[in-house]
Amino acid sequence: MNEQLKTILIIITSVSIFGLLVFVYVRNYMKNKIEYFKKKKLNNKN
Repeated sequence: MNEQLKTILIIITSVSIFGLLVFVYVRNYMKNKIEYFKKKKLNNKN
């Protein structure tokens, strides 16, 4: 039981860290895309 619990905790921790990294990457990617399109729209108005 102890070994099984340890394995489950390792899996949960790994998935959580991976999910957090993916979330940060996607958030930064979307933020950069939004800034790009805002600048592009601003330049088209001038």
